Parts: sequence; C-alpha cells; structure tokens
Amino acid sequence: MSAGATADDRTDREVQYLLAYVESSGCTFHRNGSDHDSADAADHLRLKYRRGGKYVDTTEHFIDRLATESSWTGRKYTVTCDGQTLASGEWLHRALDDYRKSAP
Repeated sequence: MSAGATADDRTDREVQYLLAYVESSGCTFHRNGSDHDSADAADHLRLKYRRGGKYVDTTEHFIDRLATESSWTGRKYTVTCDGQTLASGEWLHRALDDYRKSAP
C-alpha cells in the first residue's frame, strides 16, 4: 500500500496474508472467462489493492469490494482447488476466518 492508504496495520497485515495465501495455493482462478494460476491471481489482486486501497477499511472490504468480482464486467471470480469450485469471496472469507483463529 502507498503512504496515503487508509487501511490500518491489522487490515494491511491480513490482506498481505491473503495475497500470500492466494499465491501459494496452487489453485486455478477464473476471472472474466479466463483461467489464471495462483501467482497471476495474486498479482492481479495486489494491483487492485494498490489502486483501490482507499476503498478498504477492513479486510472484509478488501474481499468484498476488490477480490470478489471484476470492477469492469461485474462478473464474479471463482476459485477451483482440489476439484472444488467456490466463489472467491467465500474462499477468501474462510481463509481469513482460519487466519484469525490461529493468529496470536
């Protein structure tokens, strides 16, 4: 995030965790009719976070406002892991819940 960003430290830490989670997941991300590997998906979400971080006050805002659907087409993002396809928002909310349960 840039110096002018509004996300607090906790939010930024959680978003950075989610970006690393996406990148290391090995899952396939479906965006606007195309498949993307996890590294490409993480790069795309990093770009959206850099550009749209001013709309992110909480980690939930990051998920719901930036990581759930295309801002251009409105099409929902999905994720396929181990043969199961989920909406990206649902998948990321689960990851966030797990992170918060295990965080000190």
